[in-house]
Amino acid sequence: MSKNQWVVPRDGGWAVLGEGNSRDTSHHETQAEAIAAGTQIARNNGGELFIQDRHGQIRERNSFGHDPYPPKG
Repeated sequence: MSKNQWVVPRDGGWAVLGEGNSRDTSHHETQAEAIAAGTQIARNNGGELFIQDRHGQIRERNSFGHDPYPPKG
């Protein structure tokens, strides 16, 4: 079963949070570090990575699992 990962702002830094979890998986000083960690976890689990901006809005989304609508070409 795939599990989505979220990169979210936390206390002046960034965290990776597994969807449905109450606790953060990891904490990072920069968003880039959190994205790298979240990408690795999402790849291993075959899930998606959701990246939030500082205001909590989703700014990017990456799929690493089964994509039912792959792009043509």
